[in-house]
Amino acid sequence: MHIAEGFLPVGHAVAWFVVATPFVVHGARAVIRQSREHPESRLLLAAAGAFTFVLSSIKLPSITGSSSHPTGTGLGAVLFRPPVMAFLSTIVLLFQALLLAHGGITTLGANVFSMGIAGPWVGYSLWKLSNALSWNRHLGIFAALAGADLATYVVTSFQLGLAFPDPVSGVWGSVVKFLGIFALSQVPLAVIEGILGVLVFRLLSDVAKPELERLGVVAAEPETVAA
Repeated sequence: MHIAEGFLPVGHAVAWFVVATPFVVHGARAVIRQSREHPESRLLLAAAGAFTFVLSSIKLPSITGSSSHPTGTGLGAVLFRPPVMAFLSTIVLLFQALLLAHGGITTLGANVFSMGIAGPWVGYSLWKLSNALSWNRHLGIFAALAGADLATYVVTSFQLGLAFPDPVSGVWGSVVKFLGIFALSQVPLAVIEGILGVLVFRLLSDVAKPELERLGVVAAEPETVAA
């Protein structure tokens, strides 16, 4: 969810910038390290960023001051771990704010935290859990992408609830209201994103299997020894 330009109070906007900045700096270092140590992964990094940009650009009006859309961050989190997505998501959100009037500069910190930090970590955690429980790989991908999407909307609801508490029920009452309204559009979008993620992952498994094996996303097949 992209919170619109100027919608958050100044104190909240600054606070989210401060909270998000260390994650973004760490993510930038992770991207540089990945590109330097494994130049062959640059194309896959670009694909992860493009996937996030395209999906999160599908803007559907939601509640005042925000919007609903897929996020696309779960796939990159599975491939490269969450820190990388903090940096890639910042680039995506910055371009969208400047070129598409989607989100904003003052709300960049809040949007980065929800979409580029919280979402990827939840998605990656679900992916690791699916591996630990020996789920089908495609089910794990579905859970990672859908979970990253839903986590983003949950965090955005908390951000808006903190900024605009309900006069009667306070912050928690406001959060529940935002969650309820977002759920109408975001739950179906999360399911669709999970299915799309499975299709994209299957494609990557065909065209970039060696790279996925190096990243540890798929298990390397044992080499056969000729008789």
